[in-house]
Amino acid sequence: MAGKVFFSVSMSLDGFVAPEPPSVDDFLTPGKQDEPDVRRWMKQWGELQQWMFPLRFFRENLKLGEGGEEGRDNEIARETYERIGANVMGRRMFDLGEQSWPEEAPFHTPVFVVTHTERDPWERPGGTTFHFVNDGIKSALDRAREAAGDRDVRISGGGETILQYVNAGLVDEFTIALAPVLLGSGTRLFDGVDASRIRLEPVRSEPSPRVTHLTYAVHPR
Repeated sequence: MAGKVFFSVSMSLDGFVAPEPPSVDDFLTPGKQDEPDVRRWMKQWGELQQWMFPLRFFRENLKLGEGGEEGRDNEIARETYERIGANVMGRRMFDLGEQSWPEEAPFHTPVFVVTHTERDPWERPGGTTFHFVNDGIKSALDRAREAAGDRDVRISGGGETILQYVNAGLVDEFTIALAPVLLGSGTRLFDGVDASRIRLEPVRSEPSPRVTHLTYAVHPR
């Protein structure tokens, strides 16, 4: 039996899943970290994702050493990771991650990158291999499903790629970690959603000291 297609993201109270990008090109490269625009982006990104940083699972997955917090946030992060058999992401997310991920990228599954260019697969230590798919989001998902087997496929991001899959009717479920922060601008998760095609069924609403975890099943309207 095939698994589900889902996404899970952190989102600000005003609906953004990423801050406004800096005007600096290649802003994650080491020489540009002190640019004011970059420092603003890093601060806002840290506020949005702050619920994850102290977790034991986060530290384990990025090989940051022992320790870290237990509790429900940690359990949800681990449960999300353990259900994934393959990931799909957009080219922009890959380009940013290629600059910033450690050598052992934190996916540990096949990752299918939706792109318009050809590139040979890129294998990383720890079980992550990036495959570059240049014939559309459906093709990338089909390949991810095949790789995942009976496990789930996660649409990892960014926001525009997630929205393409939602509007195509290809997402079964999603979870939002609603963070108590206002960004004011950036990438809105549902900016341009085809609401006429989508009906949401609440599955879970679970608060923690840092965020509120909201899970919805997605159905055609």
